[in-house]
Amino acid sequence: MAHIDRALRSNIKLRHLQLLVALDEFRHLGRTAEFLAVSQPAVSKVLAEVEKMLGMTLFTRSTRGTEPTPAGESLVRFARSVLAQYEVTRDEIESVASGAAGRVRVGSMGAALPVLLARAVTRLKAQSPRATVLVEEGDLTHLLPRLRLSELDVIVGRLEPAYAAPDLVTEPLYDEPMVAIVGAGHPLAGKARPDWADLSAMPCVLPPPWASLRVKIEQTFFRHGQQPPADVMESSSYLAVTTFVAQRGAAGFVARSVGQQLEAEGRFHVLPLDVEVALPPVGLIRLRERRQAPSAEQLIDCLRAEAASIQSAIKPQRRPAPAPSRRTTADR
Repeated sequence: MAHIDRALRSNIKLRHLQLLVALDEFRHLGRTAEFLAVSQPAVSKVLAEVEKMLGMTLFTRSTRGTEPTPAGESLVRFARSVLAQYEVTRDEIESVASGAAGRVRVGSMGAALPVLLARAVTRLKAQSPRATVLVEEGDLTHLLPRLRLSELDVIVGRLEPAYAAPDLVTEPLYDEPMVAIVGAGHPLAGKARPDWADLSAMPCVLPPPWASLRVKIEQTFFRHGQQPPADVMESSSYLAVTTFVAQRGAAGFVARSVGQQLEAEGRFHVLPLDVEVALPPVGLIRLRERRQAPSAEQLIDCLRAEAASIQSAIKPQRRPAPAPSRRTTADR
């Protein structure tokens, strides 16, 4: 269709793309107009312009709002990608002009945010104080679409094998087990030999049902002859885990370096309990065909350096001392 090719190459402008993305976000003409600081008739007029250029309906209108058609969904994906690349290019040009290091957009999973990413950002800021780092937390189901739309430069977290794809490049950084944590004042923090029966009987923060880690943790309960806890909060957010552990007296599961960091701060206690869960390594995920901006490469180098430091500093989990054996008459 030559007219579609001509429209995409010559006639579509950034303001058209911005409007399409806003319409997809708000699914309502009035709220889109309010967000863009224009009138509602102006929104309708611009949308009609784009639809006329392409010769197809992009959004259906009803009393409930607007919904993208299949063609509209395709164009919205195109718009998000173009706008994201526009921001990268703009930031690169501004950084060259100002002498700053630019802006990096990172997607972080909970296993990496409080220790690895935090330390890498500190290292980056020591090298380039004017660098800006935008951090978005989530799991891979949320972060990968953003990476593919070029709305993120890199993802740091666990390299789940199920999410491997030809368009992605993964880089393992280190292996790290999980630990169970409770609040520093929780009764279980003073118990010398906590076990899975203790965790089964108390509130727990677990990953969402669709996460492979959720299945592995529940299987560990079963292996120890216990049912998974009935009182469950579900989240992959680091903030949600620490909030519920602190405020609800729950137990949570975090990466060992994260647990050690929280314990060192005096807020939480790492239970001397083996969490026998096979985990993928912590690492980086990038788009194969995408050229990284200098600022993103600089942060990636910082992540590699801090990962090496974390790997060497991960301490063995504390284990309770074995109970003294009872000597029998035969021993005497």
